[in-house]
Amino acid sequence: PVPTISWRRADGKQIPRKARRHRSSGLLEIPNFQQEDAGLYECVAENVRGRNVARGQLTFYAQPSWIQKISDVHAAIEERVAWECRASGRPKPSYHWLKDGEPLVAQGRVQLEQGSLTIANVTLADAGMYQCVAENRHGVIFASAELSVIAIGPDFSKTLLKKLTLVKVGGEVIIECKPKASPRPTYTWKKGRDILRENER
Repeated sequence: PVPTISWRRADGKQIPRKARRHRSSGLLEIPNFQQEDAGLYECVAENVRGRNVARGQLTFYAQPSWIQKISDVHAAIEERVAWECRASGRPKPSYHWLKDGEPLVAQGRVQLEQGSLTIANVTLADAGMYQCVAENRHGVIFASAELSVIAIGPDFSKTLLKKLTLVKVGGEVIIECKPKASPRPTYTWKKGRDILRENER
């Protein structure tokens, strides 16, 4: 006789409630398929003469999709720049980086780890367009950002050299000079027009 057909999951989990069973055609329909719906399914056919089971593995996959992108950075010379990009996907995406369209290789000041890029002691040569690339066998996506490296001449607008009055002859005086500058400046000191030289005092 015509068998009755039923469906079940071989892993013991319940077939999702959203699933629709068409008994007349032996069809199982799962709308809006998600990762938790993946697994081994069994179709069971029975009549008075016996029983038979057919198995099928449903696998979930997804092309990469950005969770975190990179954005433009303005950095001064000798600063440290760090970018991180993260993507979802099934299987888990792998990452690589491009600079101005060319593959970026980890070396010296440039460190790459999964979706992270770190550049230590930035120089003018590091300026350019960077891309984080995430890919799996189902797709590839790109996130782009520009690194602008700026040089700043010494700026004393936020540095205050105070007039100091000695309370006692022979005391110690410390005068700090910290201008904003990139790259790091060299310093010389003058008293009046004469350059100060280091001595025992």
